[in-house]
Amino acid sequence: QVQVVESGGGLVQPGGSLRLSCVATGRIFSTYAMAWYRRAPGKQRELVATISSVGSLATYADSVKGRFTISRDGAKNTINLQMNSLKPEDTAVYYCRVNALDAWGQGTLVTVSS
Repeated sequence: QVQVVESGGGLVQPGGSLRLSCVATGRIFSTYAMAWYRRAPGKQRELVATISSVGSLATYADSVKGRFTISRDGAKNTINLQMNSLKPEDTAVYYCRVNALDAWGQGTLVTVSS
């Protein structure tokens, strides 16, 4: 059994910043590629960023390039998403995924509004 838990969401003004964290626990036997997804109101879920299992190589959706940074934070299956220069269109529920296990968290809500 694997548990995936996101945290760090909240209400922030446009131009502000938030840092999301994701921790995967349980039957974890390897370092896995992981990813952040988001689902905005009325839209399909989209891939925001990924980080590789080795080397922590990152990829980003065009919509967040230059503003968001995905990283590993010590533990091999703990990742973060630093979100800067937030825009109202970033409002969404953000989900963490352990890719090879297809394990998902419950999501954390980010609301960008004045």
